[in-house]
Amino acid sequence: MNQRFASKVDTWLVVVIVASFGVSVLATAPSFLNGMWWVGIPVILIYGFVIWIFRTTYYVIEGSELLVRSGPFRWRVTISEIDDILPTRNPLSSPALSLDRLKISYSNGRSIMISPADREGFLKAIEGLRRRGSG
Repeated sequence: MNQRFASKVDTWLVVVIVASFGVSVLATAPSFLNGMWWVGIPVILIYGFVIWIFRTTYYVIEGSELLVRSGPFRWRVTISEIDDILPTRNPLSSPALSLDRLKISYSNGRSIMISPADREGFLKAIEGLRRRGSG
């Protein structure tokens, strides 16, 4: 049975994105109104991409793998290869919509940071699979 976990979303991040979209629209409005409609295309494409990321950032436990999805990006982590899971607030780019993150270290020094909204449920699901795999 697959278990899907949505990403936690920080309110400040939503505010920053909405505000930047508003500023972008206001900055391009004069050009758009003067017949240069194509000036708005990059704004639409960028914010379309951002919306795609927001709508499709989630984590799925499928059998013996963790699937991490964020827009067009996908990662697969074999649960038996997970070495450690630690909390972090590292702001580096990752498939996480919150700074309340988990750093998953796996497979010879690789790592990924995620931010499941149901952190406890996620950790219990992963730990249950890790125990079953080692027993």
